[in-house]
Amino acid sequence: MLSSTPTEPVVRDGGPPPVAPPRPRTDRYERPVLAGICLLAAVLCLWGLEHSTYHAFYASAVRSMTDSPTDFFYGSFDPAGSLTLDKLPGFLWPQALSALVFGFHPWALVLPQALETVGCVLLLHVLVRRWAGVTAGLLAAAFLTLTPVTVGLGRSVTEDAPFVLLLLLAAEATWRAAEKARPRTLLLAGLWVGLAFQCKMLEAWAVLPALAATYLVAAPAALRRRIAHVALAGAVTVAVSVSWMLVAALTPAGSRPYLDGTTNDSPFALVVGYNFLTRFHAVGVDAAGTGSIVASHAARAAQGTGPGMGDSVWKMVAPGLASQTGWLYPLAVLGLAGGIVALRRRRPARTDRQLAGLVLWGVWGATFFAAFSFGSVTGHTYYMGVVAVAVATLAAAGVVQARRSRMLLSAVLVVNVVWCVSLALRYRHFETWAVPCAAALGLVAVLLATLRRPAALAAGLAAVLLIPAGWSASALSLRYNQPGGLGRVGPTSTRTGTALSALRPEQRRLLAYLTAHRGGARYLAAVPGWESAAPYVIAADASVLPMGGYTGQVPFPRPAAFRALVDSGRLRYVVVPRADLKRGARDDRRPVGALLRWTAAHCTLVPRSAYDPRDRGKLLYDCGPAHQR
Repeated sequence: MLSSTPTEPVVRDGGPPPVAPPRPRTDRYERPVLAGICLLAAVLCLWGLEHSTYHAFYASAVRSMTDSPTDFFYGSFDPAGSLTLDKLPGFLWPQALSALVFGFHPWALVLPQALETVGCVLLLHVLVRRWAGVTAGLLAAAFLTLTPVTVGLGRSVTEDAPFVLLLLLAAEATWRAAEKARPRTLLLAGLWVGLAFQCKMLEAWAVLPALAATYLVAAPAALRRRIAHVALAGAVTVAVSVSWMLVAALTPAGSRPYLDGTTNDSPFALVVGYNFLTRFHAVGVDAAGTGSIVASHAARAAQGTGPGMGDSVWKMVAPGLASQTGWLYPLAVLGLAGGIVALRRRRPARTDRQLAGLVLWGVWGATFFAAFSFGSVTGHTYYMGVVAVAVATLAAAGVVQARRSRMLLSAVLVVNVVWCVSLALRYRHFETWAVPCAAALGLVAVLLATLRRPAALAAGLAAVLLIPAGWSASALSLRYNQPGGLGRVGPTSTRTGTALSALRPEQRRLLAYLTAHRGGARYLAAVPGWESAAPYVIAADASVLPMGGYTGQVPFPRPAAFRALVDSGRLRYVVVPRADLKRGARDDRRPVGALLRWTAAHCTLVPRSAYDPRDRGKLLYDCGPAHQR
C-alpha cells in the first residue's frame, strides 16, 4: 500500500489546525535521478529545434503581436490589428516575448513550450513526492517524460504546454493551502487557474472540481471556513479568467481588433459559444444563438486524421488518442482502484495526505477523461496533455502501492504490456522491433516474479515503457515529428513542410507590385481567408486584411465597412484566388462571398502583365478611386 506515514489526527470543526505532517526526506539518489529525467525531457523537447517550422496561423499572430502592445494584448492575426485569433491569446504571449528577445525565428516560437514541458515534469515530481513519496514522484516524472503527447507538447506551438504547467501550479498551491488551511495560498491557486483560462478558456475550469474537493476534504479547518476559502478562491478564479473578456467587451470596437469566431464581435460568443459549446456538437449541444460561428468544419477536421480520431465517446481508448497518451491506462486504474481499497481498509482521518492525493488526482483524471470523451477534440492529440499528467501520477502511485503485493503488480504489468502491444500492432509498420522486444521483456519479468527475484519489477516496468519510450524517441526524427507543428508524435505525424520564412517567386513579385503602388493605404491588400494572408505576414510583416477569419464564415469586414475602407483609401487592392471568385459567382453564401462579388463588379481587374504574366492562380483588383466602376 502507499507509504505508511502516520496520519493526522481527526480535526473537529472549530478545533485548532494540526501541524502539517513532515514531508518526505530527500534520498541520496533523488536529485541525480530527477536531474537525469529532466535532462531526458529537455533532450526530447529541444532536439532538432533548428529544424522548426512556422505554424502558419499561430506564427502570423505572433509576428503581428510583436508589432504593438495592442496587437500583443488582443492576439491580432494581422499587423494592422484588424482581426484576432479565434481563441484567447494568452498562450501566445510567451512566444511573442521569445520572438522579441531572440528574433522572429521558428525555433524561438517553440522554445517556450519546450521549457514549459520540462517545468511540468519537474513540478509533477514535486507534487507526487509530497503525496506518495520520493519513488512515486520520480516514477511519475519518468512516466510523463516518456508519454508521446508530452514530448509533442514540448515541440509544438500549441496552447497545452503553458496550460498544463499553470494547472500544475494551481494544484501545487492547493496542496500547500490544504496542509494548514491557508486561504492566501488557495487564492494563488485561483490566480493560476485564471491565467490558464487565458490559454484554453473554459477548459481551465474543468480542474476546479479536483482542486475544490481536495481543499474541502483535506484542509484542517471548520467546514464553514473551508467553504468560505473555496468561495473566495473561486471569485479570484472568475475575476482573473474574465479579465481579458471584460477589457475586450468594454473597449470600443474601433479601438481593438474584431474577435474571430463570432458574428457579433462579442468575447462571450468567442469563449462560450465558438470555443466551448461547439465542441459538444456530437452529443447534441447547439451553439446557435450565442453569436458564435457554428460551422461543421470542426467535425470534418476530425476525419481522416488516423484511427480513432473521430468524435465517438470511446475515442479516449481508441488508438488515435491512446497511442499518444494512454499507454499506462492499466497501471493508472491500479493506482486509483488500489488507493480506494487501501483507504477503505485503513479508514484514515479526513485530513489524511493519502486521501487528499487520491481525491486530487482521481477527480482530475475522471473530469478531463469524461470531458474529452463527450467533447470534440477535432483530431488534435495535444489536448491530451492534461490527461497524461493524471495517468502518469496514478500509474506511479499504483506501482508504489502494489509493490508489496508481487502477484497483483505482476498481473497488472502483464495486462499493461498486452495493452501496449495491442496498441502498437495497430501501426504494424512502425518500429517493428518494439512489440517482440516488449513481449520478451514481459516474459522475463514473469519468470523473475515466479522466482521471486527483486529484478522482476524493473523488468516489468521496462517491458511496459519500451513501446511508449520508442514512440517518444521517434520525435527526434523529422519523419515522425517536426518542431513547430501541432505536437503529434509517431507514425501518424505529418511534416508541416517549409518554414514559410521566404515567399515563393510569384508571391514576391505580387508583394513588390503591391508595395510599389500602395500609396497611403493602410492595407497592402485584402485577401479571402487567413491562408492567403499568412505567407505575407510571416515573411514580410505585411498588413494584409484577412476577410472571413479562420473559418471563412466570419462577417468581417461587413460590406459597409469594406466599402468604407475602399472609399477612404485605406484599402486599394483585393487579391482573389480563382477558386474563390468562381465560388462567389455561383452565389456563395459565405459573408466573404458578397465582398468578392462587389469587388468583381466595382473594381478594375489589373492585367497580369503588370505584376506577374505567369501567375494564373489569382486575380488582382484595383479599387482605387480612379479604378472603380
